[in-house]
Amino acid sequence: MKVGPFKTVVLRYELFDEQGELIDSSPEGHPFSFVFGEGSIIPGLERELEGMEPGEAKEIVVQPEDAYGPKNPNLIQKVPREMFSGGADLEVGMAYTGRTDAGNVVNFTVTAMDDQNVEIDLNHPLAGKVLRFKVTIEDVLD
Repeated sequence: MKVGPFKTVVLRYELFDEQGELIDSSPEGHPFSFVFGEGSIIPGLERELEGMEPGEAKEIVVQPEDAYGPKNPNLIQKVPREMFSGGADLEVGMAYTGRTDAGNVVNFTVTAMDDQNVEIDLNHPLAGKVLRFKVTIEDVLD
């Protein structure tokens, strides 16, 4: 059976950045599963998987616009340091989760800080990046 609409796809993957550094992978013995066509994976990867069969392996390069989008400079903001008075030890480069005044959960990365301000990046960590996947289809189910 081939990968196609509304099929459950079971695959192993490794994800690399442009420099060839491993970013993520499916855990050994625990392949990743998703339903094709439901939008649960990035569009560029899903498009390239269509038609593959169990046992087939492929290297797939996905451009930012087909992954997490380009980096949006409007999502990089300076906020007063006192906004982080909840006891978090902030470090440049670290990812955090917070809440807006309206109670919405936001994920961000600290990109810079000084005594008065903290610069945060609300972009997805992989926004603006070319992604390279190595995938192997383990199974395709109805």
